[in-house]
Amino acid sequence: MGQQNLTTPTEFILLGITRQPELQLPLFGVFLLIYAVTVVGNLGMIILTKLDSRLHTPMYFFIRHLAFIDLGNSTVIYPKVLVNFISDQNTISYYACATQMSFFITFIISELFILSSMAYDRYVAICNPLLYNVIMSQMLCHVLVGIPYLYSAFQALMITAKIFILNFCGSNVISHFYCDNVALLLLLCSNAQDIELIIIVFSAFNLISSLIVVLISYTLILLAVCRMHSAEGRKKAFSTCGSHLTVVVVFYGTLLFMYVQPKSTHSFDTDKLTSVFYTLVIPMLNPLIYSVRNKEVKNAFHRIFNNLFKPCI
Repeated sequence: MGQQNLTTPTEFILLGITRQPELQLPLFGVFLLIYAVTVVGNLGMIILTKLDSRLHTPMYFFIRHLAFIDLGNSTVIYPKVLVNFISDQNTISYYACATQMSFFITFIISELFILSSMAYDRYVAICNPLLYNVIMSQMLCHVLVGIPYLYSAFQALMITAKIFILNFCGSNVISHFYCDNVALLLLLCSNAQDIELIIIVFSAFNLISSLIVVLISYTLILLAVCRMHSAEGRKKAFSTCGSHLTVVVVFYGTLLFMYVQPKSTHSFDTDKLTSVFYTLVIPMLNPLIYSVRNKEVKNAFHRIFNNLFKPCI
């Protein structure tokens, strides 16, 4: 193998979302609008749940971290995407690519396990309401958030390090709009079977294990709701977990669509569309779902707004 094929590239070229020049400017406007709504919505949710004392509960503690993850997930990718829409060459430096991939993996894995922690929180709230404050202690909430962060950061650093210590050869063109680990594997000239197996095993474990927790939690919730004699109690139980269930269905549905689609219909174009959905559209929708469907969030917003703009006496 020639020596030139084993040199470390100084930068990569991202193919982007589309290769059609006439779509670059309209897509820039659309993505800028969606990203702006994503930032305002998630940042607003973080500030609101921090400032309003009535939202200092385990449920909103998890919602605040979900908003932080969604904000981080979209911010790691989309400022660069927006720049690439209006620039002549869609390049990203070698180290920036490694950094982007590491943070993206951290946030996406964290979201899986935060959603499963939120499902457990809803299970305790509905099935053990009298013991809710005892079980969902501040320490347990921090453990249910801290462990996913540490685990996802470890996994992200391991995968990123294993990919970037290997040799890239030939093309430095990434068939994606961000530094995706699967797209980067295609550029390796070293034997990538080991790292590919690691990615498959960990991806399957992360998705299946977190989904099992969600399914078990909601199965137990459904059984508890069916045993309720009061229609008002059933309505309150469904309203309590309705927003979270909506977020779970959209997020896991998107990931399952991407991972279980047949190889005959699998393509990088499909991956791009799916990636746009769970890295930008879902982070935009989550704060809207938790605010539009939640009276406590609406009331908190009105209280904060009134306090900020209360006329001086």
